[in-house]
Amino acid sequence: MSCSRSGKQDECDQSNDCPHGVQYNRPSGEETVLKRFVLILTLLTGGATLAGAGGQSANEQQARLKRLFPSATAFSPKGGDPPHVKALAGPKGDSVLGYAVWTTEVVPLERGYGGPIAILVGIDAKGVITGIVIGEHHEPYGDFSIDPASFAAQFRGKDVRAPFKLGEDIDAVSRATITMSSAVRAIRNSARRVARQFIAPPGNP
Repeated sequence: MSCSRSGKQDECDQSNDCPHGVQYNRPSGEETVLKRFVLILTLLTGGATLAGAGGQSANEQQARLKRLFPSATAFSPKGGDPPHVKALAGPKGDSVLGYAVWTTEVVPLERGYGGPIAILVGIDAKGVITGIVIGEHHEPYGDFSIDPASFAAQFRGKDVRAPFKLGEDIDAVSRATITMSSAVRAIRNSARRVARQFIAPPGNP
């Protein structure tokens, strides 16, 4: 067969010998499927790693957990439903101080003005919030609403059964109502789910 070149494609004989001096090695069907599989697997594992660390490295994640549980001597691998990390202490590291969860993994449908707001929440064994750490978000008014340390400070020591109401037990900020409402809901609902699942007796809080 002859070989012809057009603007759209090259047609060569079965031996791939073209007078243009170029050989075209067409990948087999198995090679194409394998390449697609590797690409999909890479994207999936990469996304899982990002979500698992809240968009941070392992060292940064450990530092954040330490902020929530300063007396912890170890942290468990993340697992369970909802996905959580146990803060551990004691000579054998078998005493559970509390639990840490990312709001985006507990209430993934919650959205602020600019999308999901990733917040790491710590809850001790009595159902009291030990603190929160604001993670990745794209809120246009986040710099003066949820990013300041004063916002996170309001949740430290708060019982999961508290109202969590903007303008009542949580200070509201004008021009950022959507952002703050979403963040407060995410913290409240995540903390309460952890309490129901691992701490409180059935039906409470």
